[in-house]
Amino acid sequence: MSFAPSSSSSNVTAPPQVGDKRKQQQDDNVKEYFPDVPVITYKGPDSTDPMSFRYYNADELIMGKPMKEWLRFSVCYWHTFRGNGADPFGFPTMVRPWEEGSDDPMEIAKRRADAAFELFVKLGVEYYTFHDRDVAPEMETLKETNEALWEMVRYLHDKQRSTGIKLLWATQNLFSHPRYMNGGFTNPDAHVVAHAAAQVKQVLDLNHYLGGQNVVFWGGREGYQSILNTRIKTELDHMAQIFKMVIAYKEKKGMTAQLLIEPKPREPTKHQYDYDAQTTMCFLQTYGLEKHFKLNIEPNHTTLAGHDFEHDIIVASQYGMLGSVDSNTGDPLVGWDTDQFPMDVKKATLVMGVILNAGGLAPGGLNFDCKVRRESTDASDLFIGHIGAMDTFARGLRNAANLKQDGVLEQMLDARYSSFSHGIGKQIEDGTATLEDCESYILEHGNPQPKSGQQELYELILNRYT
Repeated sequence: MSFAPSSSSSNVTAPPQVGDKRKQQQDDNVKEYFPDVPVITYKGPDSTDPMSFRYYNADELIMGKPMKEWLRFSVCYWHTFRGNGADPFGFPTMVRPWEEGSDDPMEIAKRRADAAFELFVKLGVEYYTFHDRDVAPEMETLKETNEALWEMVRYLHDKQRSTGIKLLWATQNLFSHPRYMNGGFTNPDAHVVAHAAAQVKQVLDLNHYLGGQNVVFWGGREGYQSILNTRIKTELDHMAQIFKMVIAYKEKKGMTAQLLIEPKPREPTKHQYDYDAQTTMCFLQTYGLEKHFKLNIEPNHTTLAGHDFEHDIIVASQYGMLGSVDSNTGDPLVGWDTDQFPMDVKKATLVMGVILNAGGLAPGGLNFDCKVRRESTDASDLFIGHIGAMDTFARGLRNAANLKQDGVLEQMLDARYSSFSHGIGKQIEDGTATLEDCESYILEHGNPQPKSGQQELYELILNRYT
């Protein structure tokens, strides 16, 4: 029995705008889980109130668009409402009120949703994201699991209608359950691969019903621990076949959500197949999937791959493949995915420069795939982490807009590459030059002279704006 509705979410009455609901709390019969936290408002750069925005002013126009449209902030469900502070060396440190007082997993799931939407409304974010198993428990059978999932989907739908909050994207958890210990789409057991595909079908359906603007595929265990027991190409072939099924189902159902793959080099497997942006784009090109998918870039994954924070965002954008950003950061001294709130204004400036140049990130967004530290156990810490990160990217947006409008760095880059605007350079760029042409040019003009890259000057100028 299918619990997915037959009609499109476009037939549902449009929900109110978030701003219309910010001063109202949930229904009278819904418990308030953050009673000591006010609605977070913009108070300007001089504010010393940690429960306020100093730089994020949602409706302020920056280069013709409100800040909220450039930034499209989203809160993730998993770290924020399922995280408990446990790590490989220690037990949970956080006790959340919505997790207590009941043995009924569905009752707890609904309380969790109540707490989540209270936080969304008080923060003033317009979007949220989740894995299927974040919002509803896994039951004994797939049928029972789907029944529980769709009960929660309808509950979330009601929450969205009453608050105006929208779903940025949903995704499937194909990495936590023991059945997926050897992978989901790349598992050597076809039974497991079929189960993963069945789980994906439900996510596509529920994402469509909730009006989700994207669907994300993160290959949590799509990789290998040892090459001795792995046929790499076989596994990649199977993963591509699942993605082709996804495309076929999306087109059959008339779904419009953007499909996104999220690269990561390692963890939990030693080698992940979607290592970084360039590896993932190569995979898509190899299997003829590049017109159907873009990338969801997580900077903490990018740095784990040995690149700068902004590298994969820039690469994906310049090739027209940037779909969304999981906005977080990692600790450079720690070799795993720490999912910290981004607080580096200079890095945020570089990222927002990419987004400005692209004309925006829609239908993607800046999703805070972040968790408070294990030692940050107060409920207010959840708000402070998001407030700090939102202000960081708001400052980055302001800085990037000033840089773009002044045009100093862009003019320097134009000058640096100016030799490709004429002569042999233009022939090389246009693809009309031959090896013989290049040889003739050097014989006539002599050897080239080294030219300074002026890295320090570029860095000095960036510092003026940040």
